[in-house]
Amino acid sequence: MQGLEHKPTEEQRKLVKALSSVGITYEDIADKLNISSDTLTKHYKEELRDGRVDANAQIGQSLFQAAKSGNTSAQMFWLKTRANWKETNGLEVTGLDGGAIQVITGFDDGD
Repeated sequence: MQGLEHKPTEEQRKLVKALSSVGITYEDIADKLNISSDTLTKHYKEELRDGRVDANAQIGQSLFQAAKSGNTSAQMFWLKTRANWKETNGLEVTGLDGGAIQVITGFDDGD
């Protein structure tokens, strides 16, 4: 037996977009509407996408403004995630007094 076909209302569409924009999971949004996750993604694909994209754009704008205003944490985060900058640590290994590393390939039996 099939259930009734879900018909989204404008109010439900706004709710889905709002919940999606603050990171609520699809499962929780579906529970809130008393529908399955499959029904949610079938009928609210645009609202789910737009909510996520709009929220990311707002936070991205705030991060960008913070970086431009001199927030060094925001600047470093931006450059690492958007400009592929990375922190590197170099390690140099040398032998005694900075000389070459000696490699011993056998044992001296004392003779």
